[in-house]
Amino acid sequence: MEITSREKIRDHFLGWQCRIRQIAMRNDQGCPSPGMRPRLLTTEGQELSPALTILLVPRAPEESTAFFRFQTQKTRDPKQIYENGLEYLQSTHFQNAKGFSDEMTALFNTGSPLAERLLAAGRCRLDFAQFNQRFDLLCAMRALAPDDPAFEATYWHNRIFNPAIPGAATVLGLTPDWASARADPAV
Repeated sequence: MEITSREKIRDHFLGWQCRIRQIAMRNDQGCPSPGMRPRLLTTEGQELSPALTILLVPRAPEESTAFFRFQTQKTRDPKQIYENGLEYLQSTHFQNAKGFSDEMTALFNTGSPLAERLLAAGRCRLDFAQFNQRFDLLCAMRALAPDDPAFEATYWHNRIFNPAIPGAATVLGLTPDWASARADPAV
């Protein structure tokens, strides 16, 4: 089976994302690096936010979601929740890029004007850059229902780092159009 340029750029992007996330988890105590927080732009190039934290969601997120949910519910100690979650993310979580969906997610407060603007537009651009690598991705977006596995994965993952996230949140799914994606250097 021949690999298309769409598949090449998608696989290269997901591999790069997994590498920078491994580094952030292992060397920077999980603090999001620049490559995990792309510039958010309209399709015309107007900046909406200088940085938006984006999550990668496993194709089968049930195991990690259950782990994160359990950690946040078993104790009220935010330090213990964070340490246990970080240990999990430092292990093998980001080892296999093919295990991640190419629909990324972002969490917003309920009623966020930015989330509402993004949903109304239906599309945005994400400009990722780190380690002399850049990706410009045109993305379609959708609001995820609270019972969507990607919503749950995003919500419980974020609770590891911020136990104060309210029960009601908005999670957007962002799916790149790989045919229009650009990488610099090129793949």
